[in-house]
Amino acid sequence: MSAKAAAIGIVVADLSVSVAFYEHFGLVFSDPEHGHTEAGLGGALRLMLDTEESIQNFTSAWTRPFGSPRTTVCFQFETAHDVDAKFAELMEAGYHGLRGPWDAPWGQRYASVIDPDGSGVDLFALI
Repeated sequence: MSAKAAAIGIVVADLSVSVAFYEHFGLVFSDPEHGHTEAGLGGALRLMLDTEESIQNFTSAWTRPFGSPRTTVCFQFETAHDVDAKFAELMEAGYHGLRGPWDAPWGQRYASVIDPDGSGVDLFALI
């Protein structure tokens, strides 16, 4: 028996707010239905966004997590300049930066932001 990664799911408080955030990365989402939408990430991999209400409909014990992000979605860019520009765009749009662009010792230009629900989003490019 084999398995392959098919999707990354994030539970969100406000679907339209989260869609607007992830559209900054060029993602195109399906029409929302029953508190759910998704966008292709390349190949067969998808990013799925589900509202807290929709999750609670089938997992009544679910509660909103708190504290630092435990999951991070990472977006790769072609150049270090692209990382800097996207980080600046997100800050200008009013999103929260966790760590501004920096040159990581593993050979990448890196930055970290927080999506509207507290999930980590990393931006990187090889340098």
